Amino acid sequence: MDFRILGPLEVVLTDRRLELGGARQQTVLAALLLEAGRTVTVSRLTETIYDDAPPPTAKAQIQICVSALRRLFGNCGRPDIIVTQSNGYAVRIADEGFDLGRFEHLLRQAKQARAENRAEEAVAHYRDALGLWRGPALEGIESRVVQAAAMRLDEDRVAANEECVDLEFDLGHHHELVGELTALVAQYPLRERLRGQLMLALYRSGRQAEALQAYNQARRVMIEELGIEPHERLQRLQHAILTSDPALNLPATAVRVSTPPPPSPPVAVPRLLPTDIADFSGRSKLVDEVLERLVGSGGGPGRYAVPIVALSGKPGIGKSTMAVHVAHRVVEHYPDGQLYANLHGGSSRSVAAIRVLERFLRALGVTGSSVPEGLEERAELYRMLLADKKVLIVLDDVGTEGQVLPLLPGSPNAAVVLSSRSRLAGLSGAVHVEVDVFDSAQSLDLLSRIAGPERVQSEPAFSVALAELCGHLPLALRIAGARLAARPHWSIEQLVERLADETRRLDELKHGEMAIRASISLTYESVSGDARRLFRRLAILDCDIITAWLGSALLDRPVAEAQDLLDDLADAQLLETTGTGRGVNVHYRFHDLIRVFARERLAAEEPIAERSAALGRMLGGLLTLVDAARRKELEDRLLIPPPAWSLPEALVDRLVEHPLAWFERERSILVSGIRQAAQAGLTEVCWGLALGAATFFLSRFYLDDWREAQQLAMAAVQQAGDTAGQATMLYVNGALASNERRFDDARRDYLAAIQLFTELDDQRSLATALANLGYLHLVTGQLDAAAERCRQALDLSRRHGTPSNTSNVLCHLAQIRLLFSDPEGAEALLSDAMELAGGVSGRQKAYIQVRLGYTYLELGRSAEALRIVEAALAVYQKIGDPMGESYALICTGLAKLRLGARAEASGTLRHALLLATTTDDRLSRGRVLAALAELALAEGDSAGAVTAAEQALDLFATLGVPLDEVNALKLLRDAHRVRGDDASAVEAVARILAIAAKLGPEVAERLRVVLATPTHRAGMS
Repeated sequence: MDFRILGPLEVVLTDRRLELGGARQQTVLAALLLEAGRTVTVSRLTETIYDDAPPPTAKAQIQICVSALRRLFGNCGRPDIIVTQSNGYAVRIADEGFDLGRFEHLLRQAKQARAENRAEEAVAHYRDALGLWRGPALEGIESRVVQAAAMRLDEDRVAANEECVDLEFDLGHHHELVGELTALVAQYPLRERLRGQLMLALYRSGRQAEALQAYNQARRVMIEELGIEPHERLQRLQHAILTSDPALNLPATAVRVSTPPPPSPPVAVPRLLPTDIADFSGRSKLVDEVLERLVGSGGGPGRYAVPIVALSGKPGIGKSTMAVHVAHRVVEHYPDGQLYANLHGGSSRSVAAIRVLERFLRALGVTGSSVPEGLEERAELYRMLLADKKVLIVLDDVGTEGQVLPLLPGSPNAAVVLSSRSRLAGLSGAVHVEVDVFDSAQSLDLLSRIAGPERVQSEPAFSVALAELCGHLPLALRIAGARLAARPHWSIEQLVERLADETRRLDELKHGEMAIRASISLTYESVSGDARRLFRRLAILDCDIITAWLGSALLDRPVAEAQDLLDDLADAQLLETTGTGRGVNVHYRFHDLIRVFARERLAAEEPIAERSAALGRMLGGLLTLVDAARRKELEDRLLIPPPAWSLPEALVDRLVEHPLAWFERERSILVSGIRQAAQAGLTEVCWGLALGAATFFLSRFYLDDWREAQQLAMAAVQQAGDTAGQATMLYVNGALASNERRFDDARRDYLAAIQLFTELDDQRSLATALANLGYLHLVTGQLDAAAERCRQALDLSRRHGTPSNTSNVLCHLAQIRLLFSDPEGAEALLSDAMELAGGVSGRQKAYIQVRLGYTYLELGRSAEALRIVEAALAVYQKIGDPMGESYALICTGLAKLRLGARAEASGTLRHALLLATTTDDRLSRGRVLAALAELALAEGDSAGAVTAAEQALDLFATLGVPLDEVNALKLLRDAHRVRGDDASAVEAVARILAIAAKLGPEVAERLRVVLATPTHRAGMS
């Protein structure tokens, strides 16, 4: 069986090509063959197939592809081709069965023959190697990862062709090479070495004018494509051809090889590694992962590419320390030497590859006069010297891929470990290892190693606090430990107190040559001016998450530009990505110490006026978003004041397409925005945000956040004397109190809001406040007052309000009609409400459907009730509203009970009880218990009915909801009668009559009727 990747992917069995399946299956096989002999992780395969957008089923899809390939090879007698490893898969094939393996083997033979001046033999090996190619490597595999690796193979092919041509020149084959070189130049027009070879072949064939024309063509292409003149070497060759320099003629003596011969073997094996860290700790899992890559099962003779491990992470994370430590762990596996260079890629004094190559060549035994001048020639000599040698190369603080590519060896016997503040995603074939901060245990371990275990153990709480103030960053922990070790008279508590002052924290985290500020500053200075400006302004934010729209607002630039700059900062490890969002919903965040540095730069470099303007834009953008999201959910019963600056409408629509999902993603931005608006004196923005946020705090039952937002906004409007803001915040305070079942507080706040809205002549807001006060009267049993307030609200709402508020008021009035034994009237009102619901949110429609469900139960139409409430239930579950879901489940359970499905009713009601308990909604919990009492009576469990009814009664009495109390007492009366406890039944009736006496004659008469009706007709829900 022959595997071929030097051209389109093929697997051949005795002159028959196997059918390899679909594109995804072929991509998996290509990825495995490119790393033949080594493990390819599932995550790497996922990236290879799906780039940056894997579906949830990615892992399963990969397993399916691997299984299909195994079946294919198994049917051909080779079930052992693909083996499973601990974290991925590997292909096991011999060189003779793999065209890349044969190609690499022939190249090694060719280079060896060239080094020993056996030119004809070298050319034969080169030609055999080139003959294996059938086109571009892995042509047709549409994967970014695969094509990046394939481009490297194509580069090896062209380089081999160039080396072969040089040898054939020395053998006098220039006539035969003109056609081949002409085709190669057409295929690779920017390769100056090929251009020069074509010029020389033409000149030696007596075609001087064509040689000069070839130069002119090369010059034109270089200027048009790159805007530069040809390299000095090509210009010198053109001058030599123009002057017919004799040096261009073929030597008459023995064969000459154009590439300098390798130097004599070095006297000493290079040992350039810095010393290992004595107190290295943590990272055991990461270290094992790197060791497996460097010396594990993937390092055998079946390996075709150079193993490259790229460590990345933020400043001070310990990348360099880990790289050196790992290198020392594998020294015995690389006996031919270890090379090390610090490339200073994170600073303005980065070291060029040409300088590193000079140092490495000298370390490998090349004398000063033998070191070539050009980068390409040095890289060629470097790769030749490392051919077949087991050498480890450690490249520290790499800045870019371009800085490191010339330093990569060509032989798979060597290996490379590099560290960088960037991920270097363009480094083909590299295994990327993200080095993260320590966890708490690792942090304490490092502190113990440096400052002493006794000190850490004697102050455990302050040791934990110290690690947290250091952000669990290894460099910061090392500095803190060193300061403690240098000052044995200090307590850890003392250092914690010094670090607690954020304005001095980076000053304190300095010891000798070690400094956090300096480490972060190197990276900060390496990014663009726009990226630095955004980095500083991000420190304006008080929230833990950063999004692209925030960057857009802070810079007043398009969101795409802001996202590019955020990604630049993330690439430089000044930010880190978090969560699973994509596109404009990607979340970023600061490490704690980097945030401190950003705040320092903000104070030092950003004028106060620009800071204030940036904050204003950010808060204006936030207000735009929350208003748009609120309109999608509940329309606009109360108006939010328009912001002075807003985001583009198209971007707003994208961000809040799913309002509740947006709120969940950015809730912390919303809460901190309200706080910052209050602190900045932006009163209208503050109360506008608080009003908009209330919609979502209620739907998700984030009552702590809601209370904090209201306290901040109320204090802001009172201090500013903003009457409209005070009226709105009193209304929202009433809604909060009502949902917390603090009905007296709610009544007080609603009345105060109504007074201010009346003074302001804000009829629209007045209608909303009256409707809510009417509902409050309804819940607390004041039915006459409820009806009066709701009629006032309905009149105002029809003239000045919104469809959502009008429909809401109609629902309240329908509930009142239901309580007065008029379910037909209730149904008519709810039908009117549903007609208006075309212009309101899904939640509002669901609310109307639940009210209709209760109405149908009163009308004895239980099947209709079940159908319509289940539709409402689906809406609540879809939008994630646990409170709405619990009330819908109560009605659903009662409908199932009426239909005789007691077991289903029990499950539904217990689910409702769980939701009511989780959200701490005591009213909902009481109503579930009342429904469970009714279920227990239907099942003949009078004792269970008594227990559930008494629990419900206690909750209703505490909340002050008399109509619900009456319902629970009636259930308790019926349960006692079933048990034969007439005295307790009479007591329950007496309590009902006592409540009736407090609620007015009309309600009292209604309750007397209730006492004579079956339980399920009580209508108290």
